[in-house]
Amino acid sequence: MSHEARAMDSVFKALADPTRRLLLDRLREQNGQTLRELCERLAMTRQSATQHLDLLRQADLVTVVRRGRERLHYLNPAPIHEIEERWISEFDKPRLQAISAIKKQAEEYAMTDTPASVPTYVYVTYIRASAEQVWRALTDADLTARYWGHANVSDWQPGSDWEHRRVDGSGTVDVFGRVLAAEPPTRLVITFDDAPDAELPREPSVVTFLVEPHHDIVRLTVTHENLANEAMFNGISQGWPAVLANLKSLLETGEVLPQAPWEMHRAHS
Repeated sequence: MSHEARAMDSVFKALADPTRRLLLDRLREQNGQTLRELCERLAMTRQSATQHLDLLRQADLVTVVRRGRERLHYLNPAPIHEIEERWISEFDKPRLQAISAIKKQAEEYAMTDTPASVPTYVYVTYIRASAEQVWRALTDADLTARYWGHANVSDWQPGSDWEHRRVDGSGTVDVFGRVLAAEPPTRLVITFDDAPDAELPREPSVVTFLVEPHHDIVRLTVTHENLANEAMFNGISQGWPAVLANLKSLLETGEVLPQAPWEMHRAHS
């Protein structure tokens, strides 16, 4: 059995249990919970919750981000995204999206006027490369131009500015920010402001890249926090998987994907 088949088996095994699905639902409602918070919300013992979370982590459906002494649990959408890409055809997708939009609108009408908090977005991917190669791909302007279509320009020192520049010759900056932390080759934290011309300035969101080497591969975790609204959350939920898929292809094959992956979503939406 191939590695991909084993990985898919572990996802379906994890999803088969109603308690584990409930844990995922609770993380979908409020991402970034500690073990204690999950146990309180589910009236579950720590030992039982730990066993279920371990299976969800093995299936990459949940990832853990350390914050000081705390271990925060986040829902990782990557395996669900792979299931969608494999089994939901381009012909069915528009119809299913329409049904989902109707359902979501009906649920919003049924809810109170209390605004819901925007969840933190976390995405995890595994790349056959060294930590140094991944760090260079994240910080080298020429490489980012290849897999992102924009050049990320900075000296990547804490406190420095960075710019997400178009490569069409216009020099237009679509995103800018500041480097909050840089610990090559394992951790990069930046602010992310994608509305430089907004009339009402807002606090920028924060992106953390965590590069964890393991033998011949690395686990790259991207955490996007302090999102302005649901529209931004929905946008980056489509954008990050596409960008990171292109990055993974470039590092593993020397070439980006044959077509820009973010264009696929636009074509099928």
